[in-house]
Amino acid sequence: MLYSILAFLLDVAAGIVGGACLLRLYMQFRRVPFGNPLGRLVFALTDWLVPPLRRWVPSVGSLDLASLLAAYLVKLLQFALLWWVAGRMAGLWMLPMLAVFGLGQLVLTVASGLIIVQAILSWVQDRGPVGSVMDRLTEPLLGPIRRRLPQPGGIDLSPIVALVLLQVAAWALGVLQHTAFAR
Repeated sequence: MLYSILAFLLDVAAGIVGGACLLRLYMQFRRVPFGNPLGRLVFALTDWLVPPLRRWVPSVGSLDLASLLAAYLVKLLQFALLWWVAGRMAGLWMLPMLAVFGLGQLVLTVASGLIIVQAILSWVQDRGPVGSVMDRLTEPLLGPIRRRLPQPGGIDLSPIVALVLLQVAAWALGVLQHTAFAR
């Protein structure tokens, strides 16, 4: 039971910090300004980790590889701590690959979270600073679906379709992970 509680708490902490690192990466890629409440939150959660990594890991164009590495290291630390607490010393070679799959799951979780927040903000018609940021962050995810999907009664169903597609991707990633480690 204590292991399950620790695993849950580590998953929450790694999800928050790693997700903020991924959001920092994505916001920089989309050239979203950080002077809004979401940007300030992302900076507050990641400024202790990302800037020191930038000394060794340069950006490639608009892709901030230090933020990506930070998210990967957070997931790697999460799995290493769980491995250590479980008392396992064999199979340490699996930790980097587990962190890759964990990072993939985190990407899908962050994308789902962005879509859910965007959908809620669209219901309350918030056009404040967070609403416009969410529009810019979710447009690449929802825009292609909106262009192909009819809007019956003026209702935008693209968030539902996007969430279903993200869940299918999460399921496929889980199957791929199981297959990779079942050998």
